[in-house]
Amino acid sequence: MSRTPAARTSAEIATQPASWRRAAEAAAGFEGLPQPGERVAVTGCGTSWFMALAYAALREAAGQGETDAFASSEFPAARTYDRVVAITRSGTTTEVLDLLDRLRGRVPTTVLTADPKTPVMASADAVAVLDWADEESVVQTRFATTALAFLRAGLGPVAGLKPVEEAAVDAELALTEPLPEAALAAEQWTFLGRGWTYGLALEAALKMREAAGAWTEAYPAMEYRHGPIAITGPGRVTWVFGELPEGLAGDVARVGGTLVSRPGTDPLADLVRAQRLAVALAEARGLDPDRPRNLTRSVILTP
Repeated sequence: MSRTPAARTSAEIATQPASWRRAAEAAAGFEGLPQPGERVAVTGCGTSWFMALAYAALREAAGQGETDAFASSEFPAARTYDRVVAITRSGTTTEVLDLLDRLRGRVPTTVLTADPKTPVMASADAVAVLDWADEESVVQTRFATTALAFLRAGLGPVAGLKPVEEAAVDAELALTEPLPEAALAAEQWTFLGRGWTYGLALEAALKMREAAGAWTEAYPAMEYRHGPIAITGPGRVTWVFGELPEGLAGDVARVGGTLVSRPGTDPLADLVRAQRLAVALAEARGLDPDRPRNLTRSVILTP
């Protein structure tokens, strides 16, 4: 009996703890990662861009050097970097390949991809193939978090950040714990994060839109009071990745919203919960989370 698309998506989500552990091992032997002190830019499209944002904030917070992140289509050509890191699951995304072509011979480039049989293999100076994290689903889950786990492990020990192996333990719990009833029943979801977890908030909102067609938004946590709180109310959820800013819980309660926060859980593992929520909502709405409306696995633009 063949799996339904939803079952396939859920199966890929469930493999993330093992994928992260393997990524941590692979990062230890990979020579193309940014070195401390290098000025680095990280790039990608869609989900990969959000992972780039998360890694850039993590690397700077670790004190390893100035690190920018850009959508590949918005990369500032005039800036100089010691290394550019690109994330592309398919290895065929037009904007990423075009950017790597423009950078060839000017700056060392490193690529993280899932498919060793794609054009990106010849477009970069160093390639990390995370083929064990590839996916059949259009919506990215496993590859995105595994790429971030790989880059995160490459930073070495970072104060205040769990090792990837411990994050994987938290992810195993996130796969088995019941989802919050209020989040399953809500009509609207706002995801918040600070520093590197802002990229995770953006990604959680994207997963909800892609898989379930849900009304979701994402902001830096401290920006929440500067406008976004206006949409919070009964039947609406505010989901915070990482540490909860002081006073925010009271602000959400005051306007009748529901707060979802797991500050003791590694934020990357909390993203796994948000992925599960997106699939659960899609199934409840009769949608196919593996084949979302209007999307393809890779965006390949015609000349």
